[in-house]
Amino acid sequence: MSLIHKINRFLSKTVPWIAHKHTSYSQCGEDLIIKFLFKNYLNIEKPSYIDIGAHLPFRYSNTAIFYGSGSRGINIEPDPFLFGKIQKYRKKDINLNIGIADKQGVLDFYVINNRTLNTFSEKEAKSYEKQGYRIKEIKQIKVETLGYVIQRYSNNIFPDFLSVDAEGIDEMILKSIDYSLNYPKVICVETLDFSTQVHRTEICDLLESKGYIKYANTHINSIMVRKEFLSL
Repeated sequence: MSLIHKINRFLSKTVPWIAHKHTSYSQCGEDLIIKFLFKNYLNIEKPSYIDIGAHLPFRYSNTAIFYGSGSRGINIEPDPFLFGKIQKYRKKDINLNIGIADKQGVLDFYVINNRTLNTFSEKEAKSYEKQGYRIKEIKQIKVETLGYVIQRYSNNIFPDFLSVDAEGIDEMILKSIDYSLNYPKVICVETLDFSTQVHRTEICDLLESKGYIKYANTHINSIMVRKEFLSL
């Protein structure tokens, strides 16, 4: 038993609230909601995942909580700087320094001075500039289709959980999925438009038309679950 584990056991006995502490890495506790869904509705303790726009290994991560519990998945992060952090701390995952698009190729990637806003969308990047942010540089980044990634790195089986935070191209990514054949059980997608602070209802409408229902909304993100799993 490691020293850290011994300390945690001692603290959980002497300071009772520590034993009931729940740590969230997400922006608004999305990971705890998703963990509850998998455990209580899907009976999956260690869901597989694919994280598109992973950003950092822990901060603002919807998948770090699962990685820490022994789950494994695919992290996709086009920013080489952020990717280096993921590669260092999430070594047991499959980590890809690419973007996702509707076809294979190379696209302009706009690195913003606030890296949470990095985007492949020129429209989004220009919008951020109007709000006082700055485009630090434009990189040429390789992009692949989501279907290709699933086929090559997941044995053509869609992981249980899909997290999407792609700043302006989320809907395009979601539209590329064939929901009649191969799909995630739970999806967490950013539905608050950063520039307008308006919720993008069209994203939830799309997923509802594909067999999902909105389980939760944390103002920034919507958590969608396939209907059949909540009818059990």
